[in-house]
Amino acid sequence: MSNATNKKKKPIKLATKSEHVQRFMPMLEALDAKDELNSVVKNRVEKACALLDEGVDVYPNDFRRDTGIASLLEKYGETSGEELEKLDEEFSIAGRVVAWRSFGKATFFQVQDGMGRIQAFGSREVLGVEPYKLFKKTDVGDIVGVKGKLFRTKTDELTIQVDSFELLTKSLRPLPEKYHGLKDVELRYRRRYVDLIVTPRTKEIFRARTAIVREMRNFLDDRGFMEVETPMMQPIPGGATAKPFETHHNALDMKLYMRIAPELYLKRLLVGGFERVYEVNRNFRNEGISTQHNPEFTMLEFYWAYANVYDLMDLTEEMISRIAERVCGNTAITYQGQEVDLTPGKWIRMTFHESLEKVGGVAPEIYTDYEKCKELVKKGGEKVVEGEKLGKLQAKLFDLRVEPKLVQPHFIYHYPTDISPLSRRNDENPEITDRFELFMVGREMANAFSELNDPVDQRCRFEEQVKEKDAGDEEAHHMDEDYVRALEYGMPPAAGQGVGIDRLVMLLTDSASIREVILFPLLKPEHA
Repeated sequence: MSNATNKKKKPIKLATKSEHVQRFMPMLEALDAKDELNSVVKNRVEKACALLDEGVDVYPNDFRRDTGIASLLEKYGETSGEELEKLDEEFSIAGRVVAWRSFGKATFFQVQDGMGRIQAFGSREVLGVEPYKLFKKTDVGDIVGVKGKLFRTKTDELTIQVDSFELLTKSLRPLPEKYHGLKDVELRYRRRYVDLIVTPRTKEIFRARTAIVREMRNFLDDRGFMEVETPMMQPIPGGATAKPFETHHNALDMKLYMRIAPELYLKRLLVGGFERVYEVNRNFRNEGISTQHNPEFTMLEFYWAYANVYDLMDLTEEMISRIAERVCGNTAITYQGQEVDLTPGKWIRMTFHESLEKVGGVAPEIYTDYEKCKELVKKGGEKVVEGEKLGKLQAKLFDLRVEPKLVQPHFIYHYPTDISPLSRRNDENPEITDRFELFMVGREMANAFSELNDPVDQRCRFEEQVKEKDAGDEEAHHMDEDYVRALEYGMPPAAGQGVGIDRLVMLLTDSASIREVILFPLLKPEHA
């Protein structure tokens, strides 16, 4: 064992002789010696010990509030001081102390709960000498219960008079400074619980996210879709071309994969007779992390029997426009300084090959020629794999030359069959499929297609994917014999779609990074 391991820690010194110190020693011993906040934490521990010495429980659970701060502000926000005096009603509120100004015998502080913030006023005159001494041991960050009447200060601010006060939770760590907050972006994501306390916009984003998902559900429910749940651990990963995460089931001694998409299970339900199904689903893809990608993400997937890809374009336009209207109040929004018009009827529809030509500036004689297309892809800095099909090269060219320019809503449809293993071939041209991807602000927002329900064609497509996997493509689709068998029983003609919820929330909340809209995004270990 090394000397460093044997080295004893310096004893922790506190300015109190309280017998309650031992209660906090495990926490104090775990403090990082380099942490500049250690002295503040120790001071708060001493305050907690002093309160315990006085017989005050620092973590009670006997206070009951009768109203939320937001409802007080809504109901009495415009009520005059004279009217409040006549009200003669006492309210019980609870929340976190987020600001504190003491003037000796009187103290103003701000109390914040989950939906609002209000000023409170405590005085020695009202509380009494001894209770006021305990009251003044309160720190910013503590959670408190307050009972009292409403009044207006000389500056006309709605305030609650503290007639009685109870400490509900002692905060042992200080909140970030009022005007500086959490400047370190990664720290905001890592300590989201602090970010939510001190950054009002963060709460707004996640309230909006909940509203967006709720509106999605309402929209589909109103149209006869049924919400279902499908496995998140699967023996065969399917429904997308992506590298999966692997896990192992000990009791069955079998390898399992975390879901990359719920598609093949949802389409099994179409076979079984459920004609309109959807799932708000968590997916896991073993890929890089960026401002647009998190290995764990949320999608809406829905499938509609006796519909095609063009029906889905109409439905998608209506759904996202309605969500924007109800959540943002308008179908014309701004994202990172760019105006985006989600008004129905203004969405652009363009074929995949048209977009290469009209948006990407690539002539047909180039994107239809394998060698010329390959060279253009290489010039753009994209890697070309030996034996890659023309459709994959065109897709890379699209990513380079077209996607970044699609700011307004664009339905790009008729994708090459080479890159669409689950899509139905176009009746007039089997080299393309009845598939679209929706793009806005330079990124993909949704993927949809008329479903392939021909079991023979599907088997052949899977076999092609298996060859690509054997050749080294880690994202190629696996063979799924059970899914082919399901199609052999007969799946009705249908259309299906996946919508990236995280990216939609980014758009509608004007958030630059996907980490802004995921409560706990994946991060490297803190001390890596």
